[in-house]
Formats: sequence, structure tokens, C-alpha cells
Amino acid sequence: MPEPTAVRTSLFARITQQRGIRQFVKFAIVGTSGFAVNGIVFTVLQLPLAIEQRQMWYYLIFSVAFMAGGVSNYFLNRVWTFRSTGHALGEGAKFLTVSAIALCVSLLVSFAAAPLLGKGHKLWFVSTCAGIVVNFFVNKYWTFRSVL
Repeated sequence: MPEPTAVRTSLFARITQQRGIRQFVKFAIVGTSGFAVNGIVFTVLQLPLAIEQRQMWYYLIFSVAFMAGGVSNYFLNRVWTFRSTGHALGEGAKFLTVSAIALCVSLLVSFAAAPLLGKGHKLWFVSTCAGIVVNFFVNKYWTFRSVL
């Protein structure tokens, strides 16, 4: 009878050998780094502002930070997650288009959730998470389709 550790290891090995799962895990790691870039930019842009100004400029600050994370994610996903050799400008334009669509989804969530959460880091977190699924699937099947 095989040892439980050997069974778990082989199951884990089988799962991680599946390309789609590996890509999703890599995409999640890259996304986490982009999430960090987004959060840092969001926080830094708010620092010099008074509370009232932060409220007034929230959606612009959110958008700039979201797109900064998107640019970071594009480069890392292109090189590491999908190992694309496609046309960089074409893929970049597609990736940023997807990021803009995900930004719109995130802004819709922001508008809807702002009365409940206020315009701050809680709303930023929830709204940013709203765009993750859109980002992965549209980028995987449209932007980086050539490397599926």
C-alpha cells in the first residue's frame, strides 16, 4: 500500500503538470504583485491629500493605481506566465484594453459599494478583486491566445 505522502505528492505533481492550472497559479502570483503595485500607488497618491481631497479624487486615484498594476502585470505575464513570443505591441494593446474593461467593472463595483464601504482602502480592495476573473479569462483566451 503506498504511503499517504507519496499519494499526495503524486496527486500534487499531476495537478501541477496541467498547463492551465500552472498558468492560473502563475497568473495569480503575478496578479498578487500587480495588486501590491496597485495598492502602493493608490496609497502614495493619497498621502499628500487631505481626507476631503481623497474622497473627491478617489476614482481618478483608483484608476491610475489600477492601470499601474495592469502595466506591471502585462510584462510579467507576457514573459513568465504565458511565455509569449507574439507581437509585444499588439499583445500590450490587447492587455491594456482588457485592463480597461476590468477597470470599468471595478469602477461599477466601486460606485455600487461606496455607500456601504466608504471611499478608502476597503472599497479599493473589494473593487480591485472584482476585476481579477475578467482579467484572467479574457487575457488568457484573447491577449495570449497564441500560446494556449
